[in-house]
Amino acid sequence: MTSTEQRVAIVTGGSRGIGRETAERLAADGFAVVINYAGNKAEADAAVEAIQKAGGQAVAAQADVADETAVSAVFDLAEQTYGGVDVAVHAAGIMTLAPLVDLDLDDFDRMSRTNIRGTFVVDQQAARRLRPGGAIINFSTTVVGLKLPTYTAYAATKGAVEALTTILAKELGTRDITVNAVAPGPTATALFLDGKDDELIARMAAQNPRGRLGTPADIAEVVAFLAGPGRWVNGQVIRVNGGIA
Repeated sequence: MTSTEQRVAIVTGGSRGIGRETAERLAADGFAVVINYAGNKAEADAAVEAIQKAGGQAVAAQADVADETAVSAVFDLAEQTYGGVDVAVHAAGIMTLAPLVDLDLDDFDRMSRTNIRGTFVVDQQAARRLRPGGAIINFSTTVVGLKLPTYTAYAATKGAVEALTTILAKELGTRDITVNAVAPGPTATALFLDGKDDELIARMAAQNPRGRLGTPADIAEVVAFLAGPGRWVNGQVIRVNGGIA
């Protein structure tokens, strides 16, 4: 059990990709971290072990982010283990790509449940429980602005996340809790790379002024800023994409 001076972060989707990189970065910055995962306990345990080996503090907690009872239990665990919660990073999300005319509505419903309802549930618990001086950091996508074909449904769910983020920032302003969203561009994660051939990946990397895909560390750096010193950034959607447009 640590003192209430310990800064504590919950990171949903924290067992892999950007979520894991963010969890490790926050731990390196001195946060105790609760890593939420959907189903792969082995990956979550590996993330916890990596943080602990580096001298940080972390525990894992399984929960479907769209299940309010399960998410409440994750916050309970954080409070019982570390004394409270200061930062909620909601990095969990799913993506299915297809032209609108072809998209299976079951896939749309699954994305909506995880990406929209999941954000609402996590943010609702965070709004109820975060200590003053805290931060909520949601995840959108640069595709909301790029408007790429086949991303219709995914971008629609993330547009909802952006609306929720900017309004919640106003609702929580008097409590000294900031609410922002990061919107990564093409980033070398399993979620992005799945189903794309080498030619397409190279073409997308070449579209960026920096000539490469983003990395999870590029995104985690911005999340760490919003979770720490970036107290005057509030109600914003930050396109973390290297300049792609």
